[in-house]
Amino acid sequence: MKFIESPLKGAYTIELEKRGDDRGFFARFFCTEEFAAEGLASSFVQINNSLTGKKGTLRGMHYQLAPSAEVKVVRCISGALFDVILDLRPDSPTFGKWFGETLSAENRLMMYCPKGFAHGFITLEENTEALYLVSNPYAPEFERGIRFNDPEFNIEWPIEPLEISDKDNSWPDFDPEWHGVDTFRGF
Repeated sequence: MKFIESPLKGAYTIELEKRGDDRGFFARFFCTEEFAAEGLASSFVQINNSLTGKKGTLRGMHYQLAPSAEVKVVRCISGALFDVILDLRPDSPTFGKWFGETLSAENRLMMYCPKGFAHGFITLEENTEALYLVSNPYAPEFERGIRFNDPEFNIEWPIEPLEISDKDNSWPDFDPEWHGVDTFRGF
Protein backbone atom coordinates (compact mmCIF):
# COMPACT_ATOMS: atom_id res chain seq x y z
CA MET A 1 0.00 0.00 0.00
CA LYS A 2 1.09 3.54 -0.70
CA PHE A 3 0.05 6.08 1.97
CA ILE A 4 -0.27 9.55 0.45
CA GLU A 5 -0.53 12.46 2.86
CA SER A 6 -3.53 14.69 2.30
CA PRO A 7 -3.45 18.44 2.98
CA LEU A 8 -5.03 17.66 6.38
CA LYS A 9 -2.69 16.60 9.15
CA GLY A 10 -2.99 12.88 9.88
CA ALA A 11 -5.31 12.06 6.95
CA TYR A 12 -4.29 10.01 3.92
CA THR A 13 -5.41 8.57 0.67
CA ILE A 14 -4.19 5.03 0.19
CA GLU A 15 -3.30 3.41 -3.12
CA LEU A 16 -3.26 -0.33 -3.48
CA GLU A 17 0.02 -1.81 -4.69
CA LYS A 18 -1.10 -4.31 -7.26
CA ARG A 19 0.86 -7.43 -8.09
CA GLY A 20 -0.48 -8.90 -11.27
CA ASP A 21 -0.13 -10.93 -14.39
CA ASP A 22 -2.37 -11.85 -17.31
CA ARG A 23 -4.95 -13.31 -14.90
CA GLY A 24 -5.46 -10.03 -13.05
CA PHE A 25 -3.93 -8.72 -9.85
CA PHE A 26 -3.66 -9.19 -6.10
CA ALA A 27 -3.42 -6.34 -3.59
CA ARG A 28 -3.82 -5.84 0.14
CA PHE A 29 -6.90 -3.90 1.20
CA PHE A 30 -5.58 -3.75 4.77
CA CYS A 31 -2.44 -4.83 6.62
CA THR A 32 -1.97 -4.27 10.36
CA GLU A 33 1.81 -4.06 10.00
CA GLU A 34 1.73 -1.54 7.15
CA PHE A 35 -0.81 0.72 8.89
CA ALA A 36 1.14 0.54 12.18
CA ALA A 37 4.42 1.33 10.39
CA GLU A 38 2.81 4.58 9.18
CA GLY A 39 1.67 5.40 12.74
CA LEU A 40 -1.97 4.85 11.78
CA ALA A 41 -4.74 3.01 13.61
CA SER A 42 -4.41 -0.69 12.91
CA SER A 43 -7.24 -2.16 14.99
CA PHE A 44 -10.74 -2.13 13.59
CA VAL A 45 -13.90 -3.50 15.21
CA GLN A 46 -16.39 -3.24 12.34
CA ILE A 47 -16.50 -3.44 8.58
CA ASN A 48 -19.54 -1.53 7.34
CA ASN A 49 -21.07 -1.73 3.88
CA SER A 50 -23.31 0.88 2.22
CA LEU A 51 -25.14 0.78 -1.08
CA THR A 52 -26.63 3.97 -2.52
CA GLY A 53 -28.94 3.60 -5.50
CA LYS A 54 -29.14 7.15 -6.83
CA LYS A 55 -26.44 9.43 -8.22
CA GLY A 56 -26.32 12.71 -6.27
CA THR A 57 -27.15 11.19 -2.88
CA LEU A 58 -25.26 12.86 -0.07
CA ARG A 59 -24.43 10.99 3.15
CA GLY A 60 -22.76 12.88 5.98
CA MET A 61 -20.99 14.70 7.47
CA HIS A 62 -20.88 12.27 10.43
CA TYR A 63 -18.59 11.70 13.39
CA GLN A 64 -18.66 10.46 16.97
CA LEU A 65 -17.44 12.36 20.03
CA ALA A 66 -14.77 11.00 22.34
CA PRO A 67 -14.61 8.51 23.94
CA SER A 68 -16.29 6.86 20.92
CA ALA A 69 -14.38 8.85 18.29
CA GLU A 70 -13.52 6.61 15.39
CA VAL A 71 -11.04 6.15 12.59
CA LYS A 72 -12.58 5.21 9.24
CA VAL A 73 -10.93 3.73 6.19
CA VAL A 74 -13.30 4.05 3.23
CA ARG A 75 -13.16 2.31 -0.13
CA CYS A 76 -15.63 2.40 -3.01
CA ILE A 77 -16.14 -1.08 -4.45
CA SER A 78 -18.79 -0.29 -7.05
CA GLY A 79 -19.56 2.97 -8.83
CA ALA A 80 -17.95 6.22 -7.68
CA LEU A 81 -18.25 8.75 -4.88
CA PHE A 82 -16.67 12.01 -3.82
CA ASP A 83 -15.41 11.38 -0.29
CA VAL A 84 -14.97 14.35 2.07
CA ILE A 85 -13.25 14.65 5.44
CA LEU A 86 -13.34 17.69 7.72
CA ASP A 87 -10.82 18.33 10.52
CA LEU A 88 -12.61 19.16 13.80
CA ARG A 89 -9.59 18.83 16.13
CA PRO A 90 -9.22 22.21 17.89
CA ASP A 91 -5.44 21.78 18.38
CA SER A 92 -4.83 20.93 14.72
CA PRO A 93 -3.18 23.35 12.30
CA THR A 94 -5.80 22.24 9.75
CA PHE A 95 -8.83 22.71 12.05
CA GLY A 96 -11.91 23.63 10.02
CA LYS A 97 -10.35 22.60 6.70
CA TRP A 98 -11.79 19.92 4.44
CA PHE A 99 -10.36 17.59 1.81
CA GLY A 100 -12.17 15.60 -0.86
CA GLU A 101 -11.15 12.87 -3.27
CA THR A 102 -12.99 10.75 -5.82
CA LEU A 103 -13.02 7.10 -4.76
CA SER A 104 -14.19 4.63 -7.35
CA ALA A 105 -14.25 0.95 -8.17
CA GLU A 106 -11.94 1.84 -11.03
CA ASN A 107 -9.23 3.82 -9.15
CA ARG A 108 -9.43 1.66 -5.98
CA LEU A 109 -8.28 4.58 -3.79
CA MET A 110 -9.10 4.55 -0.07
CA MET A 111 -9.52 7.44 2.37
CA TYR A 112 -8.05 7.28 5.88
CA CYS A 113 -10.20 9.49 8.13
CA PRO A 114 -8.61 10.01 11.59
CA LYS A 115 -10.37 10.47 14.92
CA GLY A 116 -11.67 14.00 15.28
CA PHE A 117 -12.78 14.29 11.65
CA ALA A 118 -16.27 14.41 10.17
CA HIS A 119 -16.82 12.22 7.12
CA GLY A 120 -19.31 12.16 4.28
CA PHE A 121 -19.70 11.53 0.57
CA ILE A 122 -21.84 12.20 -2.46
CA THR A 123 -22.44 9.52 -5.04
CA LEU A 124 -21.24 10.23 -8.57
CA GLU A 125 -22.84 7.15 -10.14
CA GLU A 126 -25.94 5.02 -9.67
CA ASN A 127 -25.60 1.95 -7.41
CA THR A 128 -22.47 3.07 -5.60
CA GLU A 129 -21.24 0.73 -2.91
CA ALA A 130 -18.65 1.47 -0.21
CA LEU A 131 -16.88 -0.52 2.50
CA TYR A 132 -15.65 1.11 5.72
CA LEU A 133 -13.23 -0.19 8.31
CA VAL A 134 -14.22 1.44 11.62
CA SER A 135 -12.16 1.54 14.83
CA ASN A 136 -15.05 1.96 17.32
CA PRO A 137 -18.58 0.60 17.38
CA TYR A 138 -21.43 2.97 16.55
CA ALA A 139 -22.59 4.80 19.70
CA PRO A 140 -25.73 6.87 18.99
CA GLU A 141 -25.34 8.92 22.18
CA PHE A 142 -21.99 10.25 20.86
CA GLU A 143 -23.10 10.84 17.28
CA ARG A 144 -22.90 14.33 15.79
CA GLY A 145 -22.94 15.79 12.31
CA ILE A 146 -22.06 18.81 10.26
CA ARG A 147 -24.60 19.96 7.69
CA PHE A 148 -23.23 19.48 4.17
CA ASN A 149 -23.65 23.19 3.37
CA ASP A 150 -22.66 24.73 6.72
CA PRO A 151 -21.26 28.19 5.84
CA GLU A 152 -18.51 27.79 8.45
CA PHE A 153 -16.72 25.27 6.21
CA ASN A 154 -17.85 25.92 2.61
CA ILE A 155 -17.36 22.37 1.37
CA GLU A 156 -17.33 22.36 -2.43
CA TRP A 157 -19.29 19.33 -3.59
CA PRO A 158 -18.60 18.43 -7.25
CA ILE A 159 -22.31 18.05 -8.03
CA GLU A 160 -25.50 19.43 -6.50
CA PRO A 161 -26.95 17.03 -3.90
CA LEU A 162 -30.27 15.59 -5.12
CA GLU A 163 -31.08 13.42 -2.11
CA ILE A 164 -30.20 13.98 1.55
CA SER A 165 -31.75 12.39 4.63
CA ASP A 166 -33.82 14.64 6.91
CA LYS A 167 -31.30 13.97 9.67
CA ASP A 168 -28.29 15.03 7.56
CA ASN A 169 -30.13 18.08 6.24
CA SER A 170 -31.09 19.33 9.69
CA TRP A 171 -27.81 19.39 11.63
CA PRO A 172 -27.49 22.84 13.28
CA ASP A 173 -25.03 25.52 12.16
CA PHE A 174 -21.59 24.86 13.56
CA ASP A 175 -21.28 25.60 17.27
CA PRO A 176 -18.05 24.28 18.86
CA GLU A 177 -19.82 23.49 22.14
CA TRP A 178 -22.78 21.56 20.68
CA HIS A 179 -20.59 19.86 18.10
CA GLY A 180 -18.24 18.81 20.93
CA VAL A 181 -14.99 19.68 19.22
CA ASP A 182 -13.27 20.12 22.58
CA THR A 183 -13.53 16.33 23.06
CA PHE A 184 -11.01 16.02 20.18
CA ARG A 185 -8.31 18.04 21.98
CA GLY A 186 -5.03 16.14 21.79
CA PHE A 187 -6.00 13.85 18.88
